[in-house]
Formats: sequence, structure tokens, C-alpha cells
Amino acid sequence: MSYDDIRPYQDHEVNHYLHVLLNDDVFKQVLFYIFQDENKISEISKMLSGIRSINELQMKFMYPLIKEWIIEKTTSGVTSSGLENLDKSQSYLFISNHRDIILDSAILNFIIANAGMNTTEVAVGNNLLIFDWIEHALKLNRCFIVKRNLPARELLTASKQLSRYVRESITRNNDSVWIAQKEGRTKDGNDQTQQALLKMLNLSNEKDLPDGFRELKIVPLSISYEREPCGISKVEEIYKREHECFVKRPEDDFKSMAYGLLKPKGRVHFAFGKPIEEQLDKLVNPDNLNETIQRLADHIDSCIYRNYKLWPNNYLAADLLAGNDLHKDLIDNSTREKFSELLDDLVITIGGGDAACQRRLFLQMYANPFLNAERTEKSKLLS
Repeated sequence: MSYDDIRPYQDHEVNHYLHVLLNDDVFKQVLFYIFQDENKISEISKMLSGIRSINELQMKFMYPLIKEWIIEKTTSGVTSSGLENLDKSQSYLFISNHRDIILDSAILNFIIANAGMNTTEVAVGNNLLIFDWIEHALKLNRCFIVKRNLPARELLTASKQLSRYVRESITRNNDSVWIAQKEGRTKDGNDQTQQALLKMLNLSNEKDLPDGFRELKIVPLSISYEREPCGISKVEEIYKREHECFVKRPEDDFKSMAYGLLKPKGRVHFAFGKPIEEQLDKLVNPDNLNETIQRLADHIDSCIYRNYKLWPNNYLAADLLAGNDLHKDLIDNSTREKFSELLDDLVITIGGGDAACQRRLFLQMYANPFLNAERTEKSKLLS
């Protein structure tokens, strides 16, 4: 099966497409926006023009860029847990909640590269390819394309191709893969794995269902930002969908990518779960595929909820929604003041309308990770 229309660029293509990027006027503007120094841009361009492999590009350019321009400038530190459960020589399918278009996979690759593992291949929707330079930049960084919004017959063909590509990357090429648990970012903080994702992965399964998923070595990954990337714009989109005739435009995704990269994010934590292996036999109902898929989705969700790093903002939002002060010992005055400022900024940014509804949506976005973790813990105690 050919993957030329979706696969990342290969080493022999790297230098050609880097030169294409360096000659793209819009990409030049992006470089200036990041570095704002002609001498620095000249230095970077010279370095990029000599790169010959994906690994060289990631280690010489992307790794320092993420560290110096994203982590050090826009976060209060990035931490991780659970990497001790993974074998550095193995490949995995990281299925995670999805909060930011670029950051989720970029920081993931920074963390695992730091740990001595190979960077992952990354699934991105074709809706993001609004400029040629974006497609080149993504494919140069081990991204493969997920085709969306196709007629039913074409979608099935594309899903089979995608499923086979993911499985072969992991089982034949020993390349790890990152994919979001659902199409698009979670905007209300309520992370849920879509059945459609797991059904797509199963399309290339030539074994029984447990063994087919077992060979993918699924690792649930919980991504937690103290301050939601693009939090206000996420609430604005939800609010306008509910109260106005809102139609998302391609440039909205581009704006979200830029905001997510540049806006403050506070502390960031990536929690790696254990690979899902022996649990698969217990999840299978041989007479009902849909039930089995939903059980697996629920299991992935419970792992993400249980491992999710909760911040003071999550507890504060839950208390404000419930009208109580149960977690006051976990919330200092500075957190309360900054969160109140975020709520005020939200109402000013959206402008007009039902301010109480806007605030409630914002609180739900921060409270849902706590509420999901709480429900998961209660169900564990009852089982």
C-alpha cells in the first residue's frame, strides 16, 4: 500500500523541502516573528540549508526552539511522570487528550528525546494545511496526514490507509506514533476517546481483537496545562456555537496555533500511563464489537483521568461551580486573583452576550478534569 500522500518527508527529501521553506515569503515572515533579528535569521537559515536528515533537523533546530522559545519563555516548567514504565528500545502508540494543536506533540517529543527515546510520528488533520509552508514544516517534523471531511466511500479508503500506516510504523519500522483521542482539541476540558479512532485502528488488524490492539502497545497519555492554551478563544468558540451562527474558518486554526505557542501556559505536566496489554482480554466481548471498542475507550479515558496532573485552577473552578470552598487549602490568594483576572478578560474578549454563561463555560473547562478524576476514583472504589 502506498502512503506517499500522507507520510512525513524522508531523509533524502529534507534538504530540498528546507530550501523550499527558506524561499517561501510567508515562512520568512514567521522566522522574523519568532526571532525578530535579521542576523539571527541569517544564521538560522544558513544552518537549515545544510541539514540533511529529519533527526538532524529536530536536534539542531526544533529541540532548541521548543526549549528556548516555548518552554523557557511561555511556561513555568515542564515535568513528566511514568516514563520508567516504557522500554526505550520499543515503539508505542501514544493516545492522549488534546489541548493544543502544536504544543501537545512538540512538548511530548521534547520530553522523550530528553529521555533518550526516538521522537514520535505525529497525526495531524489536513484541515491544518492552509498554507504550503505549513504542510512542508509539518512533514519535515515527522507528521503524517489524517484526511477529514471526505464522502463516506473515500473516508473508508482513507481510514484503511491510515490504519495500516500507523500499524506498520509501530510493528515494522519501530517508530512510535502520537495521535489525539478525538478529532480536534478538547475545548470544554472533558476529555473523551472517540470510538471512531479505535475502529479506524482496528481496520488493519489481521489478528483477533485483543492481539491486534496489543501489538500497537497503546500508552494513554495525560497532558495537563496549568493555564489552558487558547482557553479564552476555546470558550468563545463554544459560546458562539451555542448562541450565534458560528462557522469555523481555516485561519482560526492558524491563529490558535500561534496563540498556543506564544501565550503563557503556567506549569505543564505529561503523565505516561502503562502500556495497555493484559487488560485487553478482560475488555473484549466477542459477540459485540461496539461494546468492546467502547470498553477500551472507557479504559483509556480512566487512565487519562487518573493520571491527569490537577492544578489549583482546576480545584478553584470546581469549587466556584459548586458554590462551595471544599478545596480552599489547595488554593492560595494569588491563584484566586489571577483566575479572577482570566474570567474578566474572557468577558471583555468575547464582548456582549450572556456574561454569566461565558463564565460558567470557562469554569467548566477547568473543572472537568477534576470532576472526571473524582468520578474515576469513586468508580474504582465501588468496583
